[in-house]
Amino acid sequence: MKNYLSKSLLALLVIFLSTNLLANDIDLWKKSTLNSIISKGELRVGMEPGYMPFEMKDKKGRIIGYDVDMAKKMAKEMGVKLKLVPTSWDGIIAGLITNKFDIIMSGMTITQARNLKINFANPYIVVGQTIMMKKSLASKVKTAKDLDKKGYIVVTKLGVTGEVATRKFFKKAKILTFETEADGAAEVLSGRADAFVYDQPYNVLFMTNKGKGKLIHLDTPLTYEPLGWAIRKGDPDFLNWLNNFLRQMEEDKVVNFSDNLYKKWLVDTKWLKRVQ
Repeated sequence: MKNYLSKSLLALLVIFLSTNLLANDIDLWKKSTLNSIISKGELRVGMEPGYMPFEMKDKKGRIIGYDVDMAKKMAKEMGVKLKLVPTSWDGIIAGLITNKFDIIMSGMTITQARNLKINFANPYIVVGQTIMMKKSLASKVKTAKDLDKKGYIVVTKLGVTGEVATRKFFKKAKILTFETEADGAAEVLSGRADAFVYDQPYNVLFMTNKGKGKLIHLDTPLTYEPLGWAIRKGDPDFLNWLNNFLRQMEEDKVVNFSDNLYKKWLVDTKWLKRVQ
């Protein structure tokens, strides 16, 4: 009799716990950003349109780039409309946290400091910081260490991982920061600064156009920087969907979406005519 009762109580306990867990899962899904996106029929993407080739404005004022094409594909797979939300870099994380958009897709480097505030999907591309410098320094400077001397001026963009790397590697050289990468690169091009530290893809593209024959590119990355999409914390359903979407885009060799995207924006430079 006692054995029968204990088994019955155990069965009831299992049912009770299972019901509670199921209720918690359903409640979590109701609060999920993914559920909200599907319900509203719109995916809101926050990005700063000034980081070539990931997001930038063309001559007609339209936002184009690697991240934009990926966002379009993402919205299509969700079966919803896409809304791009241009946002200044210094307020982009705050904008995500306060629900001004659903996700950040803006060439954001995954860092431990940022990860304390927001969550990241798996990296979709890996970049690093490289150096563009005046051509006149070619015989004197071969590495970052050669450039870290009094009298040299090194510039970078304010508030990005490029600034963190610059302050880490340059202790003696004078460091100046600018609001945009274009302003920083222009400072070296004009001769007012000696070198510019920034993301490798941007520097590679700059060297194929404005910097060609005028600057030297030290293209060995100073850092390891994976880029990832950022979402609000406490949302496992959305994170799961994003990681599965990313893997599908990367592994599907029939469609070759990720490979074609990489070639379109990071190998071929025909798109430069649309923004200059």
